[in-house]
Amino acid sequence: MKRNRQKRKAPSIATSSLPDIVFILLFFFMTVTTMKKTNFLVENTLPNATETEALYQSDGIIEILVGNPTKHNGIYSMDVPKIQLGNRLAEIDGVATYVLAELAMMPENLRKTAMVSLKIDKTVSMGIISDIKNELQKINMLKINYTTFQGDIFRDIK
Repeated sequence: MKRNRQKRKAPSIATSSLPDIVFILLFFFMTVTTMKKTNFLVENTLPNATETEALYQSDGIIEILVGNPTKHNGIYSMDVPKIQLGNRLAEIDGVATYVLAELAMMPENLRKTAMVSLKIDKTVSMGIISDIKNELQKINMLKINYTTFQGDIFRDIK
């Protein structure tokens, strides 16, 4: 008895569901990915805190960073702390105009609840912080919080 053996071809792979898989991956990465808002021009090692409160408001926050300039900004003195407003370094007198410009770009419903988040390096003296707060008081921006580091997460203190 002889068996007639035929060579069987491997079944082809069904590619009809491939576009669905690609779009699922695309939507996944679109929802999970966040864009970096600013480049750090100043060192920003946040101080540790024990009593903090989480800040859940993501829109309507104006960030001001304070610290010594990073090493790739060699034109500035490394001993003098600088203020970063957006993607540029500024002086104390530019804080009020920056905050007012950011408020003008916000939708009307967020302007009433807008707050300034100060991300201050732990080596910065309190003098520059009080100067920033005085500038914010001049424009009646009284909602201020300080971002700190607690364990493995960043927290904001009101």
